[in-house]
Amino acid sequence: MSTLGTVAPSSAARVPIQRRLLRIGIWLGGLALFFFVCDLLGIPVGDWISSVWDTVKEISAGYLIAGIVFQTTQTYFTALAWVFIIRAAYPDAGMRQGPIIATYATAVAMNGVLPANIGTFVMLLMFVAIVPGATFAGIFAGYLVHKIFFTIVGALVYVYLFASVSGSFDIQLGNISDHPALTTMIVFGALALIVLLVRIFWRAVKKLWVQAKQGGVILSRPREYFLKVALPQAIGYAAKLCVIGVFLAAYAIPVTFHTIMTVVGGNSLANVTSVTPGGVGVNQAINAASLSSVTDKTTATAYSIAQQLITTAWNIVFAIVLVAFFFGWSGGKQLVGTSYDGAKEKVADMREDRKQKKLEKKQEEA
Repeated sequence: MSTLGTVAPSSAARVPIQRRLLRIGIWLGGLALFFFVCDLLGIPVGDWISSVWDTVKEISAGYLIAGIVFQTTQTYFTALAWVFIIRAAYPDAGMRQGPIIATYATAVAMNGVLPANIGTFVMLLMFVAIVPGATFAGIFAGYLVHKIFFTIVGALVYVYLFASVSGSFDIQLGNISDHPALTTMIVFGALALIVLLVRIFWRAVKKLWVQAKQGGVILSRPREYFLKVALPQAIGYAAKLCVIGVFLAAYAIPVTFHTIMTVVGGNSLANVTSVTPGGVGVNQAINAASLSSVTDKTTATAYSIAQQLITTAWNIVFAIVLVAFFFGWSGGKQLVGTSYDGAKEKVADMREDRKQKKLEKKQEEA
């Protein structure tokens, strides 16, 4: 797999742009043929495409273009952070931006249609394949570095919601002002849980750091980390907020800091708790509930479905174009396919390890 990775980017660089564009056209044509065959076999891919098209027609062209532009900006700048993480970890690999951004775009697209965030594992294995000298431990350490910014921002979003959103616990607990003792217990319990998770996470980080210092080497250069990792991620995150704002405006839902943060927090919760691809279904239910104070349920659900369908469809097209452009038809197909198979095996191994640990724990307790 690593052999393919070292060859694909450099060979793509030598191919004339006309041939690269031809590859993209062939890949998109092959994809259209695949959808046609799926429809003949009774797989409702056509229904999904039809629903996407119907949703697109409901939104004016200006909102649609703005949403796609901001979605592309989000993907690019979030992937750019990976570029500098990998270059710092493997400076002799000579990695260019294109293959890394194409790999990250593949993960974004796959996570929108596959359960359990398997696209992330595919991305990690693709990085191992295309970066000369890379190991899975090193790439995974880079993944932890990449998650730092989003973990902190995500925590701040939850803190904002818990602190400022009136009735944020009403669905589960009723009015928390009527239960001061219970509220205090929840607050202290949450703090204790955070402390426990930090300690567990830190032990895991220290263990991993010993095994894979190379992948997280950019953390040893704070200025470089903030300028080349955190800053692009902040721009990407801002673009994400703009995507939400654009689609809210498309459905005449008030665009305020509060409504955007409510949607961000709800989507984050849906992605954590759901096993459906992209949190579909759960996203819509949470968005409808969280936006109930500013719009009706039907409008909130329509907004949520539109945003998810359109951004997912665009992420898929964007990933296909990038992979075809930088890896070619056969190289990209083999790279993604091999990484996907490896990702499924790794997810299965992790599940088996968890089951084994639970069994050993039960045996010890018995």
